Amino acid sequence: MSKVKASGAVRQHKQSKRHGKRLGVKKFGGQKVRTGSIIIRQRGATYKAGKHVGLGRDYTIFALTDGVVSFGVSRSSTVVNVLPE
Repeated sequence: MSKVKASGAVRQHKQSKRHGKRLGVKKFGGQKVRTGSIIIRQRGATYKAGKHVGLGRDYTIFALTDGVVSFGVSRSSTVVNVLPE
Protein backbone atom coordinates (compact mmCIF):
# COMPACT_ATOMS: atom_id res chain seq x y z
CA MET A 1 0.00 0.00 0.00
CA SER A 2 1.16 3.49 -0.79
CA LYS A 3 2.04 5.87 2.03
CA VAL A 4 1.66 9.05 -0.12
CA LYS A 5 -1.52 9.97 -1.98
CA ALA A 6 -1.03 10.79 -5.65
CA SER A 7 -2.84 14.11 -5.86
CA GLY A 8 -0.27 16.45 -7.42
CA ALA A 9 -1.65 16.32 -10.93
CA VAL A 10 -5.19 17.33 -9.99
CA ARG A 11 -4.16 20.79 -8.85
CA GLN A 12 -2.70 21.69 -12.25
CA HIS A 13 -5.90 21.31 -14.27
CA LYS A 14 -8.12 24.38 -14.23
CA GLN A 15 -11.31 23.31 -15.94
CA SER A 16 -13.42 26.36 -15.11
CA LYS A 17 -11.65 28.82 -17.43
CA ARG A 18 -14.17 31.24 -18.80
CA HIS A 19 -13.39 33.58 -21.61
CA GLY A 20 -14.41 37.24 -21.59
CA LYS A 21 -17.43 38.32 -23.58
CA ARG A 22 -15.57 41.08 -25.47
CA LEU A 23 -18.03 43.78 -24.39
CA GLY A 24 -17.36 47.51 -24.40
CA VAL A 25 -16.83 50.46 -26.70
CA LYS A 26 -15.45 49.41 -30.10
CA LYS A 27 -15.41 52.84 -31.80
CA PHE A 28 -14.62 55.97 -29.83
CA GLY A 29 -15.69 59.60 -30.32
CA GLY A 30 -14.25 61.15 -33.47
CA GLN A 31 -13.66 57.85 -35.25
CA LYS A 32 -15.16 57.24 -38.68
CA VAL A 33 -17.67 54.41 -39.06
CA ARG A 34 -19.42 52.81 -41.99
CA THR A 35 -23.01 51.61 -42.17
CA GLY A 36 -23.48 48.53 -40.00
CA SER A 37 -20.32 49.03 -37.95
CA ILE A 38 -20.62 48.00 -34.31
CA ILE A 39 -19.95 50.93 -32.00
CA ILE A 40 -20.69 49.39 -28.58
CA ARG A 41 -21.42 45.91 -27.27
CA GLN A 42 -23.18 45.99 -23.90
CA ARG A 43 -25.41 44.11 -21.49
CA GLY A 44 -28.45 46.27 -20.88
CA ALA A 45 -28.94 49.78 -22.23
CA THR A 46 -26.05 51.53 -20.48
CA TYR A 47 -25.57 53.72 -23.55
CA LYS A 48 -28.64 55.01 -25.41
CA ALA A 49 -29.01 55.09 -29.18
CA GLY A 50 -29.15 58.58 -30.71
CA LYS A 51 -29.34 59.87 -34.28
CA HIS A 52 -28.30 57.58 -37.14
CA VAL A 53 -27.67 54.76 -34.66
CA GLY A 54 -29.54 51.47 -34.21
CA LEU A 55 -30.03 49.32 -31.12
CA GLY A 56 -29.91 45.54 -31.57
CA ARG A 57 -31.93 43.10 -29.52
CA ASP A 58 -28.83 42.27 -27.46
CA TYR A 59 -28.36 46.05 -26.89
CA THR A 60 -25.56 46.32 -29.44
CA ILE A 61 -25.28 49.86 -30.81
CA PHE A 62 -24.45 50.07 -34.51
CA ALA A 63 -24.22 52.75 -37.20
CA LEU A 64 -27.08 53.27 -39.66
CA THR A 65 -25.11 55.67 -41.90
CA ASP A 66 -21.49 56.49 -42.70
CA GLY A 67 -20.10 59.22 -40.48
CA VAL A 68 -18.24 60.13 -37.30
CA VAL A 69 -19.11 58.82 -33.82
CA SER A 70 -19.98 61.35 -31.13
CA PHE A 71 -20.98 60.88 -27.51
CA GLY A 72 -23.27 63.23 -25.58
CA VAL A 73 -25.11 63.39 -22.27
CA SER A 74 -28.88 63.63 -22.02
CA ARG A 75 -30.68 63.43 -18.66
CA SER A 76 -27.97 61.47 -16.85
CA SER A 77 -27.48 58.91 -19.64
CA THR A 78 -24.86 58.78 -22.38
CA VAL A 79 -26.21 59.02 -25.92
CA VAL A 80 -24.31 57.78 -28.96
CA ASN A 81 -24.77 59.59 -32.29
CA VAL A 82 -23.27 59.26 -35.75
CA LEU A 83 -22.80 62.57 -37.54
CA PRO A 84 -23.04 62.04 -41.33
CA GLU A 85 -20.22 63.40 -43.45
